[in-house]
Amino acid sequence: MDQRIGLLDSGLGGLTVLRRMLEHHPDLPFVYIGDTARVPYGQRSANEIRHIAAEVVGWLRRQQVDAVLMACNTTNALAFDIAEAEAGCDLPVLGLIDCVASQLNCRRVGVLATPATASSGAYGRALRQADPSCHVVEIGCPAFVPLIEDGNFADPRLRAAAIAYLKPLLEERVEAIVLGCTHYPLLEELLRELLPPEVVLVDPAQAAVAQLGQLLGKTPLLQARACGLHPREVPVERGRFCVTGDAEAFALAAAPWLGWHPQVERVCLRSSVGAF
Repeated sequence: MDQRIGLLDSGLGGLTVLRRMLEHHPDLPFVYIGDTARVPYGQRSANEIRHIAAEVVGWLRRQQVDAVLMACNTTNALAFDIAEAEAGCDLPVLGLIDCVASQLNCRRVGVLATPATASSGAYGRALRQADPSCHVVEIGCPAFVPLIEDGNFADPRLRAAAIAYLKPLLEERVEAIVLGCTHYPLLEELLRELLPPEVVLVDPAQAAVAQLGQLLGKTPLLQARACGLHPREVPVERGRFCVTGDAEAFALAAAPWLGWHPQVERVCLRSSVGAF
């Protein structure tokens, strides 16, 4: 049987990572858990995030997944070490931040992220570790996630927020901008309109999925095309969607992100909401 991948996020954002994975490896079984009872992570303390990471990775381990893909930048930034410790030596954990840092080759990089991810400085540390000469500017974007989840991409507040967040990056003459929250790839069209054509937009999920393929020994894209599956046609038995909050509300909200209406189940983790 194919190896099964566990993906974790606070809610909807990690679905952009799942889509990337299914585009390249549609045959991979997966378990996706959205911790919707405690969303958003971006406004929580580091201690809360670390507690949550241990709990969610422990749950995925009990589902007998073969690898964990942290489809959440905030958890990745603040609790990657905790996730690895909880997973143990026999369960590999892939994070978006280290994956993109190992592949990005630019000297001036901007990062758009949640306030928690930006204030952690995790992208800057990883990029400078890969290249000490790299100049990194990290911007917290508190307005983006609520506006994205509203689903109205024509909202003038979204454009105004994007202009404000991009301004300091353009002033620093960045060559590339990392989309440091899994919601932000949905803004690619808007951001491209506001950016000079020479500035590269980077979705860390691309690098993470490439590394996942190497880990599993799978050939990307060519294999996906050969099996004749589109991400919208993934058999239900290959994927399991779980949330800690309202399952039907998540299914309805997830459908536009995925292109199909998923079957979603509610699961209970050990701790109560907010009790840390």
